[in-house]
Amino acid sequence: MYYYKFNIADWHLATSHLSLEEEAIYFKLINFYYDSEQAIPLETDSVIRRLRLGSVRDIVGIVLKEFFVLQEDGWHHLRCDDEISKYHYKAEVNQRIGKLGGRPKKTESVSDGIPEITLTKNQEPLTINQEPITNIKPLIGETKFPPCPYDSLLLLWKKHLPHLTQPRTWEGSRQANMKSRWIQASKPSQYSPDGYKTKEDGIEWWDGFFSYIATDTKLAEGFESKDRSWKPDLQWILLPANFQKIIDGNYNK
Repeated sequence: MYYYKFNIADWHLATSHLSLEEEAIYFKLINFYYDSEQAIPLETDSVIRRLRLGSVRDIVGIVLKEFFVLQEDGWHHLRCDDEISKYHYKAEVNQRIGKLGGRPKKTESVSDGIPEITLTKNQEPLTINQEPITNIKPLIGETKFPPCPYDSLLLLWKKHLPHLTQPRTWEGSRQANMKSRWIQASKPSQYSPDGYKTKEDGIEWWDGFFSYIATDTKLAEGFESKDRSWKPDLQWILLPANFQKIIDGNYNK
């Protein structure tokens, strides 16, 4: 990402107890996170060297433990992950609109069924209102490709991985992430040579995908590291980098 929003009030609230040195280190780590669009690696020496933080290595560790979450693939910052997902979702929507010839003028009708929308760098990603998880509304722009069947995919997650965290709500960036992976998985790949073009075939694909996670990967049982256990949730599975690693077989038994 070359750009991200900086909420001054939120920042002051979260960092008011830090020293100036600690706050500066936290800020550099956040910028690195957005720039690389990846978690801080478990082996932090390369990041410390790149950010010129070798003389304050101990403070880096303190900041990581306070503001980041240690997972199997590195130190995650949940808000950063959320904003990166929103960024990719907006980029994907703009790309799809561009392929249709750009945004229609206000006086023109939209013959392809996609409502007129405006996405700018300063606009929040499109979200939905609070709704029960069993009544999820489709996101704007889902008329060209079969709409993502959120409810069905959530039921498949519960079917194959009932022992992992089950989401109580599914909206905003979570819904946007699932929609992005729904479209991504539909395209032919080495993992799925045929992809899918219909809702029914897509549901069958995701049924197999969640079954694969449950039976063929280490993710279903989680990981132990540094006296703590960690198990993924559906939100983690659907993050772009994590989804690709699962497809690539990085977590196979």
